[in-house]
Amino acid sequence: MNSHTPLLGGENNRNVNTNVSTFSRILKVSEILFFSSPVNYLLFFVPLGIIAGHLESHFSSTWLFALNFFAIIPLASVLAYATEELADQVGSTLGGLLNATLGNAVELIVSILALKEGQVRIIQASMMGSILSNLLLVTGCCFVLGGYNRVQQKFNQTAAQAMSSLLVIACASLLIPAAFRATLPDNTNSEDKFINQKILEISRSTSIILLFVYCFFLLFQLKTHRKIFEQQENEVQENINEDIDNEPKLSKWESLIVLTITTILVSICADYLVGSIDDLVATSGLSKTFIGLVIIPIVGNAAEHVTSCVVAMKDKMDLALSVSVGSSLQIALFVTPLMVLLGWFFDVPMSLNFSTFETVILFISVLLANYLILDGESNWLEGVMSLAMYMLISLAFFFYPDVNY
Repeated sequence: MNSHTPLLGGENNRNVNTNVSTFSRILKVSEILFFSSPVNYLLFFVPLGIIAGHLESHFSSTWLFALNFFAIIPLASVLAYATEELADQVGSTLGGLLNATLGNAVELIVSILALKEGQVRIIQASMMGSILSNLLLVTGCCFVLGGYNRVQQKFNQTAAQAMSSLLVIACASLLIPAAFRATLPDNTNSEDKFINQKILEISRSTSIILLFVYCFFLLFQLKTHRKIFEQQENEVQENINEDIDNEPKLSKWESLIVLTITTILVSICADYLVGSIDDLVATSGLSKTFIGLVIIPIVGNAAEHVTSCVVAMKDKMDLALSVSVGSSLQIALFVTPLMVLLGWFFDVPMSLNFSTFETVILFISVLLANYLILDGESNWLEGVMSLAMYMLISLAFFFYPDVNY
């Protein structure tokens, strides 16, 4: 009997050691994720938001919205970090596709849940808001923070011109349905239904074309003209090495597990956030347009805001613009068209028919952004111009009433 005791003890020790090793790795991964971004200190809002959602009757719509709003911000940061870690494991081409599809995962989740709730106005406003916030707010902060102690900053002019041209196409895709509707004479209700159907058909056809354009842009960026973007990729690698200070990366399976858990948590918090919007509009006096266009984009873009500003301060404007302007392109050429096609699938009348006021605002914003980045140089005054434009737009939409169209 005594001869078997060491064997049993050894087996138990191995199990204990395995459990300790697994637990230690979980703690290490948690530490890496927590310190991967300054916004991750807000992670304590995640359990508070979920608890508030479960005890909905005990919390006002304002508290429910606010808690889940601040919960999604760090989750978006963790999602972005895990996506980058996974992209490093699977190669550059597939990694680029992962960043393209998962880079705006929070916007996708929030929009899909809003789509199932029939909140078309929220989706349209949040899509427009994401484009404007990345294009003006984030880019403006990059120019100011990167240029306040420098005379001039330079970046890849060829890549900037390619993204500027795509922004014009994205802007035109929203201008055409709005112009189609605005130039028609007044009609009866029955004719309005016919016109609305035609606008839906135009929007769905346009969305298919935009998705093809986005695929061609990925081909251009990742394959045929890869060398143009090589400088940006080198800067990404340098930035990762500096930020993590040689900390061990997540493995492929660890990245997938983190992505899965974070996506589930984002879905839960986003569901509570979207569900509280109607009551919030009724009690706060804020319009759905302002909530969708100014407030909600902060949720999905918080991690990108921080990343862009940090690398701009390190004089890495190629990387900063690839994050800010590139995210606007993803929203305009990928997420928005996808929402239109998903609306078609769910039989929800999601279209590209924005109001004339919104399309004019987008046109002016794209015009300013193109003017600022086409020369391949930036300074802090250009950042002030961009931020001032965003503040003017936010102020205008604060007073802009909800309209049905």
